[in-house]
Amino acid sequence: MAASSNSSLSGSSVSSDPEDYQPPIWKSYLYQLQQEAPRPKRITCPQEMESRPKYYGREFHGLISRERADELLAGTEGAYLIRESQRQTGTYTLALRFGGQTLNYRLFYDGKHFVGEKRFESVHDLVTDGLITLYIETKAAEYIAKMTTNTIYQHLGYTSLLRDKITQRLNRTCSEPKKVTFQQDEKISPSPLSRRTTIKDGPEKHCNYEKIHNFKVHTFRGPHWCEYCANFMWGLIAQGVRCSDCGLNVHKQCSKLVPSDCQPDLRRIKKVFSCDLTTLVKAHNTPRPMVLDMCIKEIEHRGLTSEGLYRVSGFTEHIEDVRLAFDRDGEKADISANMYPDINIIAGALKLYLRDLPISVITYDVYSKFIQAAKITDPDSRLEAVHDGLLQLPPAHYETLRYLMTHLKRVTMYEKDNYMNSENLGIVFGPTLMQPPDQNTLATLNDMRYQKLIVQLLIEHEDILF
Repeated sequence: MAASSNSSLSGSSVSSDPEDYQPPIWKSYLYQLQQEAPRPKRITCPQEMESRPKYYGREFHGLISRERADELLAGTEGAYLIRESQRQTGTYTLALRFGGQTLNYRLFYDGKHFVGEKRFESVHDLVTDGLITLYIETKAAEYIAKMTTNTIYQHLGYTSLLRDKITQRLNRTCSEPKKVTFQQDEKISPSPLSRRTTIKDGPEKHCNYEKIHNFKVHTFRGPHWCEYCANFMWGLIAQGVRCSDCGLNVHKQCSKLVPSDCQPDLRRIKKVFSCDLTTLVKAHNTPRPMVLDMCIKEIEHRGLTSEGLYRVSGFTEHIEDVRLAFDRDGEKADISANMYPDINIIAGALKLYLRDLPISVITYDVYSKFIQAAKITDPDSRLEAVHDGLLQLPPAHYETLRYLMTHLKRVTMYEKDNYMNSENLGIVFGPTLMQPPDQNTLATLNDMRYQKLIVQLLIEHEDILF
């Protein structure tokens, strides 16, 4: 097998930058196989056909049999043509010569050509990619099967860089979610109002905001290697996947084995609003989204006595300005009284942020648990069920909800001035913090009273639930 002249194949060092990673020389095997793969050769049809589809050229041979296609392609590895199917009129088949036999694939077109997941601008590119894949999977099947058995992920540039970042971080700690138990006072008749609450604080622990990678199919320009197994990512286009939050590049099959250790890069986070909660807090290295902290700080500084706080809407245009300011300037966004005298604009921006989260603060996974908890009639059992639901929230969601409920509890302390009690706030924040997974309109309407009740309970019992 001829040695490749590509300089990136000769290195063996591990760089702290994933972009500079150079795999050991023996990892070039798959790259060399790609270079040796047969090249496509179009078999043209000499006749002009009135029925020739406009998106196929002279490789289209009309309505011919498999046997005739086999005759035309015989003896030329990588030769291909397109024919109309005899079994199903109006459909088209790609006939491709590989390994001494003719392979037939159902061919589709939706603006691009495809036989599987990948879309191609031309049939020629589709065949090129197919030949590469067929050749490598034929010649290196055993090698491919073993690619992930001796991974070097823990020693690659990405992981080393991530480890350095984590080491440099301030050691943030957060309390273990509190276990709530209720004891009845023997001298008072048993009723929800006569409860005495015993709170057992758990040990301090490190806040582990675990995040899965956000992989998306990616086309790499030039030779590229998987940062999980260090093997070449072969193919013409869509050779692998890239995490859009941290930039990790891996094979599609390797992506299923990568740990949930994504560390989002601020350079890749394009906006603040509508960004996944865990992604945002990990990117900014904060326990909560800075939008929550900044808006609540401003509201508590000058708006707790504002009548109808959170119920009265601010001007939509100004709320949109605040959103743009956060997306553009992040923590440097100016939301002071000099810029926005009306506190309802800041309150509206906070509600908009929470409403626009791709995954609600109370996530889809536990939504039904909270709704079922709200339907429990016994007050103590209901609170226990709500508490169990809270423990199942992802850490970033739990901390966001805890901080918000602490703030809303403080808002209710000024009820005589702002006329906002826990029930009113529950009406406002119920649909904002909880959205059903199926987005069924009827189900949403039926659940609204339970959404309101859950938020009301979280506010009233904030001190024992969190």
